[in-house]
Amino acid sequence: MQPYLARRQSQAHRFAIRGLNYFLRHWPTQAKARHQILMLHGWMDVSASFQFLVDHLPGDIEVFAPDWRGYGQSSAAQSDTYWFADYLADLDALITVLQSEQLISGPMPLLGHSMGGNVACLYAGIRPKAISALINLEGVGMPAVDPGQAPLRYRQWLDQLAKGKPRMKSYADQGAVALRLMQNNQRLRADYAAFLAGHWAQAGADGQWHVLADPAHKGVHATLYRVEEVLACWRQIEVPVLWVCSEHMNAWHDFVKTEAYKTRLESIPQRQECLIKDAGHMLHHDQPEALARAIMQFLQ
Repeated sequence: MQPYLARRQSQAHRFAIRGLNYFLRHWPTQAKARHQILMLHGWMDVSASFQFLVDHLPGDIEVFAPDWRGYGQSSAAQSDTYWFADYLADLDALITVLQSEQLISGPMPLLGHSMGGNVACLYAGIRPKAISALINLEGVGMPAVDPGQAPLRYRQWLDQLAKGKPRMKSYADQGAVALRLMQNNQRLRADYAAFLAGHWAQAGADGQWHVLADPAHKGVHATLYRVEEVLACWRQIEVPVLWVCSEHMNAWHDFVKTEAYKTRLESIPQRQECLIKDAGHMLHHDQPEALARAIMQFLQ
């Protein structure tokens, strides 16, 4: 299984952000950039996940993408729980660092996939002047929940803490990691899987390949999804928004097809919707060329 050969090479940067060693992947341009884009990966993913999309963007598009705390090459949090608000604070600090290092010149488009899309949408409402546009890839949020579920959720959280961190499966070699990625996404090309495997996991001293993610990410979240708070943030978004979904959503996304969910989207003032055909949740892997075209049409 031969890995994908990237058309554009990324550079590595490291920054001290809120007590953590943060890794940032940077795809520079040969000349002055027409656009700079900051990309945020999803749950159980890494910044290298955007390589195929970047390779289909024009050469004058400069891209930055961090590994979130506890993922990839970024250090793990000194906590037994990953709190969603920390992603917002990390993003805010990262943008400040990029500005101070003169890597970015001002507000730039923000793109997020899945969990990264949810972070991006909240941030766009919290810091509406910090970005120039928002591109949300499958960051659809979560189903509404009854606040009465809170006691049970807190019990589940406490019970999990008592048990310790969840365990992560290890793999015999890089090829086994690639096969796992292809099992997760049956549309994933073999060469893409081989490329991602080398970034998603690495060999340990025991000879096994281990996923580059803090097992605590798989733990139960203590708090419920608070739709009203989310919508309050969405209403404060001031920039144009490209809301991108895939044609083949999984069963977990059935709530997106309801009228109640469509009413949620009315909270976002300047919204364009885009459907990427023949793609699932990992649409930047399934159809990177079509997604790149949609992004450029939006930015232009």
